[in-house]
This record gives sequence, C-alpha cells and structure tokens, in this order.
Amino acid sequence: MVSPSSRPALSATASDPLQSPMWAMHRQRLFGDAPLVFDPALRLNTPELAENQHVFPVMVDARGLAGVQRIVIMADLNPIPVAVEFSPGFAAPWLALRIKLDQRTPVRAAALTGDGRWHVAGHWIDAAGGGCSAPPVSRARGDWAENLGKMRGAAFAGADGTRLRFAVRHPMDTGLVENIPAYHIETIAITAPGQEPARLKVWASVAEDPAFTLILPSGSGAVEVFARDTNGREFTGHVPPPAAP
Repeated sequence: MVSPSSRPALSATASDPLQSPMWAMHRQRLFGDAPLVFDPALRLNTPELAENQHVFPVMVDARGLAGVQRIVIMADLNPIPVAVEFSPGFAAPWLALRIKLDQRTPVRAAALTGDGRWHVAGHWIDAAGGGCSAPPVSRARGDWAENLGKMRGAAFAGADGTRLRFAVRHPMDTGLVENIPAYHIETIAITAPGQEPARLKVWASVAEDPAFTLILPSGSGAVEVFARDTNGREFTGHVPPPAAP
C-alpha cells in the first residue's frame, strides 16, 4: 500500500514531481490557470501494483485541508483520465472507490479549497493493460440487464463519523470495446434531511458495479442515494442509519 509516510513529500512548485508526459495537458484542461500545489497534506492511498486492473482500489483523504469544495480522482494515462469528481456537501472530504487502469500510470487526487487553490497528490502505479478496453464481467455473463440499477448499502458507526458504503449494479461500459457503446453512471447524489447533498460526477473509468464509501457526520440518520446514467435511467436506494449499539 502506498501512503504519504512511505514516499517523500511532494514539491510545492507547479512542476510535476511524477514527470508524467500527460500532466501539462491534464492540468490545463482540468484546472486552467488556477493556483496549484503538490501537497502531502492530501492523502492518497492505493496499492503499489494493480493486481486486477479492472478493480483498482483508491482512497483519498482531504480532511487535512480546510474548506474542501471538490475532489477529482484521475489516472493520467488512461484513455478516460478522470474517474470521479466529488463535491462533499455534508460528507467529509474523504472517498474510497475502485477504478480501472489501462496501463502503468500516475494516479492522482486533486482537492479544491475555498481559496481557489488546487492541492494535488499522486504516485505511479504498475498495471497490466486492458482495464478500460475489456468487456465487463456482466456483459460476458449476459445478466447485466436484469440486474441494472440494483443498489445495496449499509451504514456503520465509527470514531470519525458514520461510514456509508453503497454499490450500484451497472456495466460501466467505456465505449472502447468493439460493438459496445459507452454507457455508465454519470451522477450520484447522497441526501439526508436538512443537509447539503454530497454529489459525485462519475466517468466510465470507474469499475463495473461501482461501489463507494463516504464518511458522514454521526447522527445523520437515514440517507437516500439517487443515481442517473448516460441513457437517462434513474435509480434510487435507501440506507438506514447504523443500528444502535
């Protein structure tokens, strides 16, 4: 597992410490001329090696930064570089999910704070090819349509708040497989009464049957999950609060 404690602090300059051949283009396209710092206060934890390039686990923790408004998770050399954009709302600026990797690539997280500055962390991941260009398992089995949009989830009480985990059955087609057009979840909203929703913009580089873990404030109560895909289909789920001890 790669963690901030196991590698040097990233530079506070605009020069890419990972020396990615695609960073200059991605920076301009995603962040424009906004100020940007490579910041070890943003924690990005992943394995060092993608044992399965179709389901690569990523966790980003921006709780060490003040006033986080958005978090972007991306893989520089993927054909679909951005995986998610997370607006925390009432949730903590912390997110875990699984993405696809198409080759050896830097994986990064970027967090936008209220002062308009982007904070970036990342590291190289060794991965075999094909994470974005192979058909999903549900397509091979042929059961994707009958399970499309089914949700499951649970909430767990923890020392740092309520852990919300949920998953949506969906093939998350990238459009890079012959005769299978792009088709994926594109937006998710997590709501609770009286709270500002947490929102996710989702791209096809998120793993099949996307699963997410968030941290909500203790006592948030039941939450509703609303998802919409690129064909306009909408899916909903209800997650009760953690059981009383």
